[in-house]
Amino acid sequence: MAQSIDKPPFFDGTHYAHWKKRMKFFIKSKDNFEVTYEDCSFVPQQSKADWSAEDRKKMELNCKALHILFCAFGPNIYENISSCESAKEVWDKLEVTYEGTDKV
Repeated sequence: MAQSIDKPPFFDGTHYAHWKKRMKFFIKSKDNFEVTYEDCSFVPQQSKADWSAEDRKKMELNCKALHILFCAFGPNIYENISSCESAKEVWDKLEVTYEGTDKV
């Protein structure tokens, strides 16, 4: 069954590695080409009135990536990541949950 190219790939908690690769390209295809899951962690520390043009652009890209990610989850997964403030934080949480960690 084919999926719409306008909707993010849905993640149901299975086949994480496959979904992760598809989602990275989906996010890049939505005017977020410069955003990768490694560097979409911008959360400004100063008030909005003090943001530079670069801060605004980073925040816009992060919010777009967050929106795309949130649209890819059902209620169970969304509930676990809904408190995340950056797309990077979402990716990190998903990786620990579905890939595990090297820490003992």
